[in-house]
Amino acid sequence: MIDQALLDILACPKCKKSVQYTADKTALLCEKCQLEYPIRDDIPVMLIDEAKSLAGS
Repeated sequence: MIDQALLDILACPKCKKSVQYTADKTALLCEKCQLEYPIRDDIPVMLIDEAKSLAGS
């Protein structure tokens, strides 16, 4: 689990808005961009190329 202080400063690299945990806490979600950034070994992977698009689903 990511420390709350780190979560508070993390932002979507595409739009710079804040991100939040998904319901299952396996990724971070940017609601504006509809992108889901994976969390691997308790480290958020904040790369646009690694994000899963939720648009249209």
